[in-house]
Amino acid sequence: MPAAAAAERPRIALTAGEPAGIGPELLGAISAGEFAADLVFIGNAELLIERARAARKHLALHPHDADKPVGKAGSIAVIDTPLGVPSQAGQLDRRNARHVLDILGRAADGAQSGEFDAIVTAPVHKGVINDAGIAFSGHTGFFAERAGCEVVMMLVADRLRVALATTHLPLSAVPAAITREGLTSTLRILHADLRRHFAIEQPRIAVLGLNPHAGEGGHMGREEIETITPVIEQLRGEGLNLIGPLPADSAFVPRHLQHFDAVLAMYHDQGLPVLKHAGFGHAVNVTLGLPWVRTSVDHGTALDLAGSGRADAGSLRAAVQLAIELAG
Repeated sequence: MPAAAAAERPRIALTAGEPAGIGPELLGAISAGEFAADLVFIGNAELLIERARAARKHLALHPHDADKPVGKAGSIAVIDTPLGVPSQAGQLDRRNARHVLDILGRAADGAQSGEFDAIVTAPVHKGVINDAGIAFSGHTGFFAERAGCEVVMMLVADRLRVALATTHLPLSAVPAAITREGLTSTLRILHADLRRHFAIEQPRIAVLGLNPHAGEGGHMGREEIETITPVIEQLRGEGLNLIGPLPADSAFVPRHLQHFDAVLAMYHDQGLPVLKHAGFGHAVNVTLGLPWVRTSVDHGTALDLAGSGRADAGSLRAAVQLAIELAG
């Protein structure tokens, strides 16, 4: 049974992310009773309290009990997860890579079983996990593998929603990664979850071209002709409302955006700079296609700010609120 069915309030798991980054202190900035949900922190309890104290916050924690949906007044439930070694703010240590994956795994297992109604993730550092000898492309791929499904990365800032056909790839690898099969799957997931989670009955999805000017009729690349347009035409035949392929440099003009419910960009830095310019600090990363809700902050570990008390929790708060709404 999903947690919300028993508690009448969604139960949201928040993972602390990279222990040397700002994730632990962002969690410490959240107050018990701030949201209409039961929150469960997953991380090292001592570190969470320490980083909250450094930010002049008092964080009261109590052990999580899955059979007790309502926590203690003024306190937040925690699943205490041991570190590999003590963590210093701003100092990455590959010996804590397994700790990061352990907290993500615990969150995924809880969401899969119905213990949690949604997962909200603080930022991780992909580089240090890979330096530890563990192949890791990010939260999105990790949760997709755990759930055994295909997923789509989408960022949300107010009414602007930007999904990605490819994610963390070198730019040189992007053209080969855009295939008819992959693009078809991505658009079907995007369409389905805009309906399921965002209650948009007939989503209007703008599909960007890969090349400048959407290929200029084949003079600046043929991916639009050979891959993107055939997929759009096929899915239109299935009833999807797709517009494109559109030139990326004009698709984000406000008078065009008002006619779209979401934009599908072909690669990471085609779509996300626009979204982060419009909504950095309150934008939210959403993983579509999972059997549970997962949201995340729109920024990285900010090692230079870790332990300073100056990190802004605005994006985390937005991610928690959106998770509550999507899980409802």
